[in-house]
Amino acid sequence: MVTRRMNVLVYSGMWPQLQVGKKLLLTLKTGNGSTIESVRHCLYTLRRLLAPNYAVIPVTDTVILKEPWTSSCALLVFPGGADLGYCRSLNGEGNRRIEQYVRRGGAYLGFCAGAYYASSRCEFEVGNGKLEVVGPRELSFFPGTCRGCAFKGFIYHSEAGAKAVELKVIKEAFKTGILPQNFRSYYNGGGLFVDAGKFADKGVEILATYADQTDVEGGDRPAAVVYCKVGEGGALLTGPHPEFAAVNLDPNSDGPGYPKVVKAMAEDDESRVNFLKGCLAKLGLVISQETSSVPSLSRLHLSSQHHFSISELLASWESIISKEDGEEYIRAEHDTFHLEKQSSRWSLGSLVKSLPLPRVSREGEEHVADQTADAVSVDRIVDYSTIPKRIIPHETEWPGTKETPYFNHHSFYANLQRYQREGTGEAEEFGNTLLYGEVVTSTNTLLDKNAKLLAHLPTGFTCTATTQVAGRGRGSNVWVSPAGSLVFSVCMKHPMALNPTAPVVFIQYLAAIAIVEGIKSYDKGYKNVPVKLKWPNDIYARDPSKPGKKEYVKIGGILVNSSYSAGNYDLVVGIGLNTTNAAPTTSLNALLPAGLTPFTLEKLLARILTKFETIYKSFCRTGFDRKLEQTYYDNWLHTDQIVTLEAQGGARARIKGITRTWGMLLAEELGWEDRPTGKVWELQSDSNSFDFFKGLLKKKA
Repeated sequence: MVTRRMNVLVYSGMWPQLQVGKKLLLTLKTGNGSTIESVRHCLYTLRRLLAPNYAVIPVTDTVILKEPWTSSCALLVFPGGADLGYCRSLNGEGNRRIEQYVRRGGAYLGFCAGAYYASSRCEFEVGNGKLEVVGPRELSFFPGTCRGCAFKGFIYHSEAGAKAVELKVIKEAFKTGILPQNFRSYYNGGGLFVDAGKFADKGVEILATYADQTDVEGGDRPAAVVYCKVGEGGALLTGPHPEFAAVNLDPNSDGPGYPKVVKAMAEDDESRVNFLKGCLAKLGLVISQETSSVPSLSRLHLSSQHHFSISELLASWESIISKEDGEEYIRAEHDTFHLEKQSSRWSLGSLVKSLPLPRVSREGEEHVADQTADAVSVDRIVDYSTIPKRIIPHETEWPGTKETPYFNHHSFYANLQRYQREGTGEAEEFGNTLLYGEVVTSTNTLLDKNAKLLAHLPTGFTCTATTQVAGRGRGSNVWVSPAGSLVFSVCMKHPMALNPTAPVVFIQYLAAIAIVEGIKSYDKGYKNVPVKLKWPNDIYARDPSKPGKKEYVKIGGILVNSSYSAGNYDLVVGIGLNTTNAAPTTSLNALLPAGLTPFTLEKLLARILTKFETIYKSFCRTGFDRKLEQTYYDNWLHTDQIVTLEAQGGARARIKGITRTWGMLLAEELGWEDRPTGKVWELQSDSNSFDFFKGLLKKKA
């Protein structure tokens, strides 16, 4: 079994947990080194160029140090900021893991501070008092010195030293792509690579140089951007910021000259993008044929299998609804929900007011682009938390295909009724009330982060979407879920009184069983679809691109968020499953033999929901009994798998199963000739890291 490299990891420290206002601020996060703005620009640009082939995910130093990230990582990115913060967090073990990853075939991309950090020596503002930073660096991907600032004027927390520097591109260093001869790029404090021309025999290639004379000495053929061959992999380092797009910069943020900087960048934006595409291709990544635009949030359609239930639900929300100027709002903890009336559905006022930044025209004039009722056409970084989420209640009929062209409500409810009738009669709540949006932030976030709303939602309430712009995974993982994925979240209230016999920790296992069983019972002929469970909460499928080999790739995951109130665990169970989208790994439809009808999102959602409810109600009665346990084992990947336990001094162990009391993983120690020693470890899913495909299991610190 192998793990396909599909993740692009952007180092961001604790950035995902920070609250960011409407303006993009150049704010240095002490400790980890990265800045909020640099991280946002990285995520924005890389997602536009690499989706849907890769998941672009922000990660913390904890992930770099503790998690088994290397086998699935296609590119590790270090954004701008201050490289001493990177050193403080990752010197020693962190850098050892990064270097080993690159030397074994990985790819590293360093912007500005990320480039200083990956050079053999950093010389920053030598002799300039408080700004001076000088010293060796551990990674040493570039075997010489990165010296800066290449151009004077840099001030922390300011755009005063920002410039639109002209870069000369060395086209012959790139194998493919439409490359510009030169272009202007955002610059603010970056360095130049001293004597870059002397290191050709060490695998260094110059990709671009500064067109203007720099303010520091650069030696023999100094470079602005370099590629460094490192073992089987490579590192691409850049002093300027080609990932910064003019449309995401506020021309009024600092200094009278800054609007000219933004204007110059806007004029060369196409060339900037083409250069960055060439850089990513140089690192071995597959570039999207069409650049993805920033999705705009859509309306949320609230409907029910029984229309009258929507009126009852709205009545139950009376205590949390506020009325302002004749309109109704739910102002919850994380989001504001606007309950739209027919008369207000085409009003743009609230959406216009929520836009975080104006767009900048090529003439430097500020304006807000034309908007439709459901979308903002400004293609730039958007702070989605500031935008009210508009809910349309459907009290008399289901939404038609003109309102929701990518989700057929009639098909969903028809299949839900069919599966409910075919079952044992226990599937009667999950999916009965549905909230659907074509583009949402995250189905889990909409429910879990808004406790005021969550407390007034019935068991089985389901939120689903065609596209997520901020889907959530374990830890701080955030990514864009492309169209074609089945993404949904289900609300559940699990009585705390059941915990001794039906522990809440098993809910993720029940959801995993429901997904696999739902796929296999979708219809006649689907029983042998090759999908499996990877403990504790991932769904894997046989890789169809490698027939005859038992290699599996991830196609889905589960995230359970839990809170407590009034004697119940309030659970939001989030599920994402590649169904019709082939990228970034594969999809369910790619697994089907000829003759079987492709999966549809509406029917599969109905099947998984009814399976989940039936399994859950059985679990409430008898716990994780022998029957459920055997069903789980029949569908998982790990029976008798041998792994290495790092926390136990590299001991070998055989996976035997999970405990039926608290769902912990059972690992049996092996001794001489892999004979059992009699010692068994019980390992928790929330306190261990797992890379089963490399036979590694280790305890987190």
